[in-house]
Amino acid sequence: MDVASTASLRVYVSDWENSKRKIPDRYAGILRKLLGVTDAELRGAGAAVSVPAADGYDELLGRIDSAGSVSASMVQAFNDQTELLRTMDRQRGAASLIDQMTGHLAALEEALSFAVLPDARRPVALALAGASTLAAWQAIDSGAVERAWRHYEMAKRAAHDAEAPMYLAHAMGEQAYVLCEAGRPALGAELVRSAQRTLGQAGSPRLRAWLFAAEAEMCAHAGMPDDCKRALDAAAAVVPPGQEDRDPDMLSIFLNGAHLLRWRGNVLALLGDDEAVSDLYGALEDMDPTFVRARAGLYIDLAQAHLARAEYDEATTHLRQARRLAGRTGSVRQRRRIDLLSERA
Repeated sequence: MDVASTASLRVYVSDWENSKRKIPDRYAGILRKLLGVTDAELRGAGAAVSVPAADGYDELLGRIDSAGSVSASMVQAFNDQTELLRTMDRQRGAASLIDQMTGHLAALEEALSFAVLPDARRPVALALAGASTLAAWQAIDSGAVERAWRHYEMAKRAAHDAEAPMYLAHAMGEQAYVLCEAGRPALGAELVRSAQRTLGQAGSPRLRAWLFAAEAEMCAHAGMPDDCKRALDAAAAVVPPGQEDRDPDMLSIFLNGAHLLRWRGNVLALLGDDEAVSDLYGALEDMDPTFVRARAGLYIDLAQAHLARAEYDEATTHLRQARRLAGRTGSVRQRRRIDLLSERA
């Protein structure tokens, strides 16, 4: 795309940062994708408030009628869009998808806000719960922690509306990562345990294994090695056997024995356990190459495991690979981990 010269851009950026001029829509579109922010976050203001007509009942009823006519095929279209965004996210990263994700959530919220009867609300709420959880994880990856928290709250409300304890438990489990990133891993562990109680024994074995593994990771960050290893053993005991990794009841969950091995390696690396290295190399051989961000995370875990063994050359090699992949996805979260480990290498 044609943009202004470097000298002019310096002036523009300074003016935008100091609110001396408004960001034109053309540049806003570039900056949203570059920085992984919403339009409101970029411009520093909420959307304009529209003034309602004196009698807004016709418009309200029109929206209610429109929401009430959301068909099963339209809900499927919403879910297909979420699936497309999920696939693009794991291959390209979150930053470039900010506009699509924002519009997708807005359409789902609109449909749910004006759906009146439970039979009309439940399928839309379920679609919103899945999409909000994906958007929240993308926000964590982009370093937008407040946006992530709000999306998880939206996902939990939608899961309540849909009467879907699996979606509620998953949103709670992922929300624990916001607490962990903020330096409260022990509180994150408690939130994951609350999610496990919410789910009970009714949820799928794959989701239960996912929650146990998430608990183990929180405990590792919190310096609770015994609790961590108990949770890892619990995850290994319930994860379904075989190569299949996707949970048919929770499409956002990808977990099998190989994935759990990688997760175990990550957790053991956090504890400084020597077994981490062999687990992580085993996971690297089996990893799907289309999971670009996950592969970057695996190289980061390997670097951390080698650093715990004072193997600095190996750690540096893996950090170089991780930085290359994190550059492809634009992951702020991974770049932060890489920078911290690079200081020790």
